[in-house]
Amino acid sequence: MKRYILLILLLFAQGVFAQDVEFKAEPSRTKLGVNERLRISFTMNKDGDNLVPPSFNGFRAQGPMQSIRNSWVNGKHTYSKSYDYTLIPTSKGTFTIGSASIEIEGKIYKTDPVTITVGDAVKILDPFEAAKQSAAEGIHLVAEVSNSNPYINEPVSVVYKLYVSQNSSVTNFYETENPKFNDFWSQTDRTDPQNLKIEKGMYNGEMYRYVVLQKTVLYPQKSGKLEIEPLLLNVTLQVPTERNRFGFVSYSNEDKVVSSGSKYINVKALPDEGRPDDFTGAVGSFDFKVTPSKTNLETGESLQLDVTVSGKGNLKLFTLPKPVVPSALDMFDPEHKENVSVPLSGMTGKISDVYTIVPQNRGKYPIKPLSFSYFDPKAGKYKTITSQDIMIEATGDAVASNTPSDSTGVQKQSVQSSQQFRFVDLDTKLVAMDREDFFGSGLFYSLLFVPFLLIPVIVLARKKKEAYDSDVVGNKIRQNNKLAKKYLSAAKKELGNKEAFYVALEKALHNFLKAKLRIETSEMSKQNIEELLLNRKADAQTVTDFIKIMDSCEFARYAPSSGTAMQQDYQSAVTVITALEKQV
Repeated sequence: MKRYILLILLLFAQGVFAQDVEFKAEPSRTKLGVNERLRISFTMNKDGDNLVPPSFNGFRAQGPMQSIRNSWVNGKHTYSKSYDYTLIPTSKGTFTIGSASIEIEGKIYKTDPVTITVGDAVKILDPFEAAKQSAAEGIHLVAEVSNSNPYINEPVSVVYKLYVSQNSSVTNFYETENPKFNDFWSQTDRTDPQNLKIEKGMYNGEMYRYVVLQKTVLYPQKSGKLEIEPLLLNVTLQVPTERNRFGFVSYSNEDKVVSSGSKYINVKALPDEGRPDDFTGAVGSFDFKVTPSKTNLETGESLQLDVTVSGKGNLKLFTLPKPVVPSALDMFDPEHKENVSVPLSGMTGKISDVYTIVPQNRGKYPIKPLSFSYFDPKAGKYKTITSQDIMIEATGDAVASNTPSDSTGVQKQSVQSSQQFRFVDLDTKLVAMDREDFFGSGLFYSLLFVPFLLIPVIVLARKKKEAYDSDVVGNKIRQNNKLAKKYLSAAKKELGNKEAFYVALEKALHNFLKAKLRIETSEMSKQNIEELLLNRKADAQTVTDFIKIMDSCEFARYAPSSGTAMQQDYQSAVTVITALEKQV
């Protein structure tokens, strides 16, 4: 029997590990002209042998070219092996590239068939002109909307993706205008630029790289045709500018504004037919419970009544039903609790109102059943959940008990006292009737003469202030010191934003020189700066480092720069400025 169990477990384990193997076909495009080419890659995530390619009907195949990639990221190993074929169409039409097969760990895996459409011949540009045109046209910002015809308060997800073609290169981008999502309740999850994950996907029949910029969950608040405003990005591209006689291509950075475009959805109103009287706008799929902490207690003792709605839907956008209790029970304002998460599919979790109830007299007190109504968009109808009857039984005499604050925020305490009169106090606190008058007292004369004593202090402070204001050179030096610190702080905040970072860093360096060397911008040649600093007894190596940072600021405007390089330049600037502060 144990052998059979072990055999079953081994077979199950093999099935689990087999699910980790991926073998797929990735075409560079699915639509092309009869005079164009495409590349198709057969990629696997584990080493395989004995590749059997498909027949490639309708194409002339060149290849394969084999490539292997191993990478380790945070201790995680990633392996990729691919066989690449270049396909040249032999005629127009729609062709299906069949399944390729590979043997991996003794098992045969196959790819899914791929359909390719070959159309009329297209104009083929010079490779340089084609690359220049493709670089500018290969950027697309797309907003993917999950549901274009929802009900009011039914979730709609919007995923913003930036697609970049294989022939384009993006060095930087930033948002210039964010959608306001009028007429929606919204929550947006923006991806940290440092954590952007580059993926591959098809766009307009071609293979693109893309990153997910942000994900937004929307709950429409009114019916009709509603606009989802576009997201605008400023994208910095590397575009080929010219090719010299030796065939080398030079590149420059160009800014391009891309938009996701306006999207429209048609929101359906909730039906009037069958709408319950206690409906407060809940849309989704929910569970409803009313739970007392206890039902038997002493008079004056408190209990908590928990009214909870859980499930998936617009949990933050409706009100919970309020219990109705007999007048002999004191019920205080509820404590509202929320445990709600908002993934891309919509809100999920639970909300609750916790009421504190205190019986003032012994007896049995019923709490009427509560009903909660909601609209189920999948079923297209309203549903109502009703709680059970609750009977509260209070026994014994009244006892002192502390209860939470009422709506005025005052702590209430029920106290039963057996004494009708308070005992007479034995200690007295008497105040003398004859008091010293303020007029003529020591405090009176102190307040009278202190202002006269302050006059010399005020005169000295005023003279010092006039001397400070008249010191034009000193004020200019102090102002330049402040500006240097201000722009150095601004550069730190702009780390990751290349242009703004290096502009702020260069201004910090210039203002530092103005403060220390008392020179103007027109005198800031590198030779003059180096000579003046050395004359002020600055260390030669420190002066060399300062000039290098100035060169880096100028060079970074015309060349790509990584976040690591910016961080290093910032740290170098802080170190050099600190050293020169001590030396000069």
